[in-house]
Amino acid sequence: MPCGVKTLWAGGGGGGGGGVLLCCLLLLLWSIYSHLLGEGQLAVGTCEIVTLNRDSSLPRRTVARQTARCVCRRGQIAGTTRARPACVDARAVRSRQWCEMSPCMEGEVCSLLFNRLGWSCTRASGRIKTVTDSCQQWNCA
Repeated sequence: MPCGVKTLWAGGGGGGGGGVLLCCLLLLLWSIYSHLLGEGQLAVGTCEIVTLNRDSSLPRRTVARQTARCVCRRGQIAGTTRARPACVDARAVRSRQWCEMSPCMEGEVCSLLFNRLGWSCTRASGRIKTVTDSCQQWNCA
């Protein structure tokens, strides 16, 4: 620990002791927070990719499936923003208004699929990336 008991109580008569005390208190709080967060736990409002599988067996087509784990705030749900897993407004997912999540990368245009089970992102070069939500498609919880 960068400050000991002597340093913590030094300067009680004014002049800089409060800054050291505040520094030590912040370090202690950060240490407790880091310990409680622990390894394998996510901070609120963040996501991580758990699995990512790619299948390039078809010519000119790659099928990718990914599973993400998110810890979202109230009113949010796991979704996609800028082609990455993110916590998004739950209303956009429940109403299947996928493009409200801003799921496409910068410079791509988002459009809903006709069955509203996903979206496509189209680049100016004509390349199209289609994303479907398998839980909506297969009615999984």
